[in-house]
Amino acid sequence: MNLSRRAFLLSAAAAAAASPALAQADQAEWAQNYDGAARVRVPRSNTPILSREALATTEEMVERYRDIVARGGWQPLSLPGGMKVGTRSPAVLDLRRRLIVEGDLDPSAGASQIYDSYVEAGVRRFQSRHGLGATGLLNTGTVAAMNVPAETRMRQLELNAVRLRSYSGNLGHRYVIVNIPAALVETVEDGRVHTRHAAGVGKIDRQSPVMNAKIQAVNFNPFWTVPASIIRKDLIPKMRKEPSYLTDNKIRIFNSAGQELRPETVNWNSDEATRYMFRQDPGGEVNSMGFVRINIPNPHGVYMHDTPSKGIFGDDFRFVSSGCVRVQNVRDYITWLLKDTPGWDRHRIEEVFAAGSRTDAPLREAVPVYWTYVTAWAAPDGLVQFRDDIYNKDGLGRVPMAARQQVEPENELLN
Repeated sequence: MNLSRRAFLLSAAAAAAASPALAQADQAEWAQNYDGAARVRVPRSNTPILSREALATTEEMVERYRDIVARGGWQPLSLPGGMKVGTRSPAVLDLRRRLIVEGDLDPSAGASQIYDSYVEAGVRRFQSRHGLGATGLLNTGTVAAMNVPAETRMRQLELNAVRLRSYSGNLGHRYVIVNIPAALVETVEDGRVHTRHAAGVGKIDRQSPVMNAKIQAVNFNPFWTVPASIIRKDLIPKMRKEPSYLTDNKIRIFNSAGQELRPETVNWNSDEATRYMFRQDPGGEVNSMGFVRINIPNPHGVYMHDTPSKGIFGDDFRFVSSGCVRVQNVRDYITWLLKDTPGWDRHRIEEVFAAGSRTDAPLREAVPVYWTYVTAWAAPDGLVQFRDDIYNKDGLGRVPMAARQQVEPENELLN
């Protein structure tokens, strides 16, 4: 035992003689600093969101939350900002009770007013279940999620059990799930999640559609043709403010005869630009689709793709596109998509990335992809998960993060 630890134990013993209750809390905190965080783990489930197992567990959670509601649910919290490990406040007792209700904190963790490592682990677990950065710090987003009423959470589970039931048939040997409210992509093989990817999905006013489609091909180093809606909503206003934007981002203008026009010849204070085609040159560092487009023919004209703005994947709020889906770690994703396509192993994929060549790779067998809208679910080896009803499809009222201001990448048009 080192000197500092011995000194701590001696001081704790002295405090126990003076104040048994205080000593009990402080000694408990000492123990928690060493093993408290290990008491509450967040398992990494390999059960797909769309699966019979997830449906069965979600239906079980419906009953659990009905019981929570019947027992009075939980009370709204009013907590001081910036609470973290070491904070001492009577409000910590309220936080402990809130975490215990949903199982994020074990009742045996004590009733100390100290924001200790047990509480921090419980907050991390709660955050991970709600798609928030698991920092263990009590921020406004976390408190807002905690203050969603128990009845609302119960009704979310009821609604989503119905949604999951509609996908309970045979989805295929290999398939992809895009869960829009979670901004998450799962690749599934033999009934188990193979990879997970954070995603950027449609803004509230430019929603990603719920649909079923098939992935037909991977397009490396693609051109990007700017959709008419983005020309009007984004490109024209951008050019009024930044006349060099098109040139800086390698976007060319073509008229109906296929002739290239110079940006300065266009009247940006009118709708003239809507009559032209705008095409961005290939190049992963500039092109809005990054290095890769995943081709999924569908009536909505949307697709999945890489992005040069990788920073969005670290955000809690990833509703940033005009309907398409941006995929994190796209190389792992397309490696899985092309694994059964002859001639397209990881080495070949890396070669094409390095060469920067415009190349198409048709999949030997199309892979089903399901763009879904699931705001609550559970898995046998995981936890009950909740996400914001960002598009208000649940009809239960806006969930906290839906009101967060959306920040658009400075040098990227939305797609």
